[in-house]
Amino acid sequence: MKLVMSPPSPFVRKVRVLIREADLLDTVTEVQVSTSAFAPDPAAIAANPLGKIPALIRPDAPTLIDSRVICRFLDDHAGANLYPASRLWEVLTLEALADGIMDSAVSISYETRLRPKAEQSPDWIEAQWSKITRTLGAIETGWMSHLSGPLNIGQIGVASALSYLDLRHDARGWRDGHATLAKWHATFSERPSMQDTQAA
Repeated sequence: MKLVMSPPSPFVRKVRVLIREADLLDTVTEVQVSTSAFAPDPAAIAANPLGKIPALIRPDAPTLIDSRVICRFLDDHAGANLYPASRLWEVLTLEALADGIMDSAVSISYETRLRPKAEQSPDWIEAQWSKITRTLGAIETGWMSHLSGPLNIGQIGVASALSYLDLRHDARGWRDGHATLAKWHATFSERPSMQDTQAA
């Protein structure tokens, strides 16, 4: 199988971390592309008509798109149990919260990195950041117990989202007011799978 990807994407990173945690590096080849919302890479379009990454090309079956679909498939393929039945709905909700942080953070990146300054909307940027800070607060106060225990996709998703905030929005200081979450992230980031998937 081939994973069409770009390392800075938090959605891609979630999949790449799972691949390493599930011991699938010999099964999935990573194909790096340079792509953006305004200039999608032809390889990304060939794999996914939306032009979005990640996309998982399978040799004898349709290509899978969307990080949640790909992660669920690869977890099932490897039997990694990153979607434990005993906590499935909580894990899926935590993954969705993490993906929501990613959505808003990537939206801010598009607004500030791809659009001319005169066309940027400060109100839009702040609205997206408010979504992020509310969600960080919710995880800090209500979800920390779900970030402990055996590894699951919710943990991988949250770590990938927080690392993207460091990569693209470090100046905003997401750790302020979220000391417990910041401490958890520092520890989780030491995992080999996280170290191996850091974007330059």
